[in-house]
Amino acid sequence: MELFGDTRSRHAARQTWQRRQRQRRRRRIVFGTTLAILVLIAGAVWYGVRELLTLREVADYPGTGTTEVVVQVEQGDTTRAIAARLVSENVVKSVRAFTLAAEDSDQIRSVQPGYYVMRHRMSGDAAVHQLLAPAARVGQLSIRSGLQLDDVVLPDGKVVPGILSRISQASCAELNGVSTCVPPEELRRAIAATAPATLGVPDWALQAVLRVEPARRLEGLIMPGNYHVRPGSTGVELLVQMMSTSSARLQATGMPAGAQATGYTPYEVLIIASIIQREAIPADFGKVARVVYNRLADGMPLQMDSTINYPLRRQELTTSDADRATPGPYNTYLNRGLPPSPIATPSAEALAAAMHPEPGPWRYFVKCRADGTSCFSVTIEQHRAAVADARRRGIF
Repeated sequence: MELFGDTRSRHAARQTWQRRQRQRRRRRIVFGTTLAILVLIAGAVWYGVRELLTLREVADYPGTGTTEVVVQVEQGDTTRAIAARLVSENVVKSVRAFTLAAEDSDQIRSVQPGYYVMRHRMSGDAAVHQLLAPAARVGQLSIRSGLQLDDVVLPDGKVVPGILSRISQASCAELNGVSTCVPPEELRRAIAATAPATLGVPDWALQAVLRVEPARRLEGLIMPGNYHVRPGSTGVELLVQMMSTSSARLQATGMPAGAQATGYTPYEVLIIASIIQREAIPADFGKVARVVYNRLADGMPLQMDSTINYPLRRQELTTSDADRATPGPYNTYLNRGLPPSPIATPSAEALAAAMHPEPGPWRYFVKCRADGTSCFSVTIEQHRAAVADARRRGIF
């Protein structure tokens, strides 16, 4: 009986011990869970307090600002880089004021390089709102291939704004009630009166442009593409901004090194490219380039109507007998060799054709299809037949 009693006693003791162990484990779990919750709550409280203190500590201007100022956003700028530039221009009081406001806008990443009208002493929120407003962006222009510095009148009387007119329009903004527009005439005077090197003419073109009529010295040197100019700049400053971008684009086409194989100077290749641009559609650029080189090699006049039209500032498919008989440096019917300057802005494709003309014996070409395609000939007899056929079909 005592043995049986001892067994029961030990069993009861073991159950008591196990029950106490389970209670201890539960207490530890409850304590751990409670502690974790308290830590999370404390962290959240601290984060909130810290953010509140941060907001209170951010240096910021109140309101929408005072006087207007033009600010540049450069390619590759981050939000912080934009903020730093705004601080340097006294648009916002601190980088943090702008970046905090920008965190609430998904559109801030869509801000494009260029110039924007902002105000001094703006709040971060106001600066973000202004930067995203379409009307704030200024100084944009697009140059397409084939344009001249001056306006051109089409056969139907429509005026195509030239490069100078487009720069003038892009220079316009209203800053504090004052227009920043620079008229085309002022740009023309700036070209004529300023040293080409000061304007940013590439070294390989400097000597050649000095022999060109002063007002035409930048003809053909402003490449196609989109540009950004700073409203409020002088005429010279606007031209320097344009030439800085264009010179890089010219170099990207392979100029001047790509001209070496032609036997002509880079500036002469630029002239040839401008003629190709005005005479043909892209599909024919290579053949027209070969016609030009073949005629130059043979000592033949180029006889290009585009060069006749150039000083007349109009575009005609054909020119009159009187026009072709009028002496002048751009009359390639009366003069042999190249005209003194480019006659338009060549595209990268036209420059490529001028540097790498298509092989062939052609000396003549004429537009012979409604889509602008030309027919090429080796002899004058073949050419005259192609001209007669094109006229019979109403091409011109």
